[in-house]
Amino acid sequence: MRTCVLILLLLTLPLHALMSSGSPARADWMNLSGAETAPNIVEIVIEDNQVRVDLEIYIGDLETFGDLIPDDLLQETAADRPTLDERLRRFASQTLQFITETGETLPAELRLVEPRLRKERFSPFAGMINPQTRQPVPKPPEDKRVLYAQVVYPFSEQPKTLTVVPPVDENGLSMVNIGFIAYHKSVPIIDFRYLSKSATLALDWTDPWYSRFDNPTLKRHHSSALMSFLYVEFDEVRHEVLARIKDLGNWMNLGLRSDEFIEPDEWDGLKDRVGKFLLEKNPVVIDGRAVHPVLARVDFITLGLGGIQLIEEPQRLDISTAILGVILSYAIDGLPKNATVEWELFTGQIRRVPVTVIDPAGPFLSFADRTDRLTEWQNHLKSYSEPTIEAIPLGSGQRLRVPLPALIFLLVAIAAFGLAVKPRLFSRKTWAIAASVGFLGAVLLSSVGVLEVENPLAQPPDQKESIKIVARLAANLHNALREREESGLRDALAPSVSKENLDAILPELRRALAIEIQGGGTARVDRIDDIVVKNVESLGTGGAFRTLAEWSAEASAGHWGHLHQRRIRFNALMELMPVENSWKLIGLTVIDVRQES
Repeated sequence: MRTCVLILLLLTLPLHALMSSGSPARADWMNLSGAETAPNIVEIVIEDNQVRVDLEIYIGDLETFGDLIPDDLLQETAADRPTLDERLRRFASQTLQFITETGETLPAELRLVEPRLRKERFSPFAGMINPQTRQPVPKPPEDKRVLYAQVVYPFSEQPKTLTVVPPVDENGLSMVNIGFIAYHKSVPIIDFRYLSKSATLALDWTDPWYSRFDNPTLKRHHSSALMSFLYVEFDEVRHEVLARIKDLGNWMNLGLRSDEFIEPDEWDGLKDRVGKFLLEKNPVVIDGRAVHPVLARVDFITLGLGGIQLIEEPQRLDISTAILGVILSYAIDGLPKNATVEWELFTGQIRRVPVTVIDPAGPFLSFADRTDRLTEWQNHLKSYSEPTIEAIPLGSGQRLRVPLPALIFLLVAIAAFGLAVKPRLFSRKTWAIAASVGFLGAVLLSSVGVLEVENPLAQPPDQKESIKIVARLAANLHNALREREESGLRDALAPSVSKENLDAILPELRRALAIEIQGGGTARVDRIDDIVVKNVESLGTGGAFRTLAEWSAEASAGHWGHLHQRRIRFNALMELMPVENSWKLIGLTVIDVRQES
């Protein structure tokens, strides 16, 4: 029978198999296990009155799930083949079982079965070497053909627990390789994991967020309903909070029309209320001083092992899974000596809250609970260097060093020498002595009282010097753009941008050079490299020049425990001139900005 089925599937796979399956419209949660690449996939959704299962059965494992294969997909049907009802009873009791806490095995009903192509699921680690096992992470099967089936398991009373049993051998281990994901209503209970043996799920019908498998390896990565992140950076401390809307309802009036959903037109009002509420909670103390924060940003987000993604467009959200990311900012000078955050929000379900402290050296994970609410950071950084913004000095050819006292003596010597040739008032000898004294004084005072003046004959810097100038200027501009306040930004740009041209250049800097990241804010530039300078042209006297410059900036920033890293390539037309003994930008047009791999 198996050979006949295989042949028929090879020949009759329908074109609509290229379309998505009938499973729920939601993004798959990425994970480190690689189970989303397993040959067989089972998606389980526990609803109010049934368990809905979507299966993708690998073409090489059809025999294990043979009871689901309909007669019309077989070239030959055995005369003694059981009826569909009989096969479904056997499937529910032997192949894929759901057993309640009372020992009841739920019956199965087949809703749909058809050949399809395997659903594409993003697997970021497929093919890479697992650092723990030193083995390659499995890739999906090259043969994408599957038998898709949707099976439901109805129940009349909501069970307290469900035990999921795959097709197992005499040792209780799954006979085939199965990757699975499970949802209680719309709440993901786990990320993709392997269903290698039976697993029991405790169901919380009042709040599915707290439904749990008994196996500790079967869980989602972001399992906490509340998470706290304390960022300590140069000139800023941030307290960032991830909070589930349903849990916030324990402490504040959400002001929503429904207990189940958040409607698109309720987004702005809810974000405003939550932001104001958290402004007054979980106090942060910096260097012994309580500081009131500024509400920097509030966003709806989704969580997954691949990171945190903002939900850009308002849409209806399930209140059980909707999460807000709130960023509270505390402005400081430099790096503090210490900082603390006191977590205040607990419930009967939320007894412990993970708190991650992140400074330039890296993250440190701890927990806050009712008996120990305080998380403290101490500055133990020894090799950290603060970002600096310094004036870009002129090269030796851009300024003239004039020793004023020596110049005066030289002029006296020249005049005395002329009078010695044609003496007047005094004798030739007297004027000769005066000339000698003047020349000697000019030599002796050549390094005293030196005055620097602009060299009207200066030429633009050469290629090597131009690259150094662009490198320092680019670093200055990127570091300055991290300033949030207008006055602070202008002060930070003063060493690099001509005061007369600042108002014209500032919009271009904000538009094109500020490296913004998901979650708000401007990234910190860690390195400027790969600098190319082309077409250095003179702008007139004093060495002022125009050049087409390119550089790459490696930038990073963290939000909600996730590090964002980007490498950006800039291409800009720059105009610089000597101002007050340093190079300053007098014109800027950014031609191209692109992200590099």
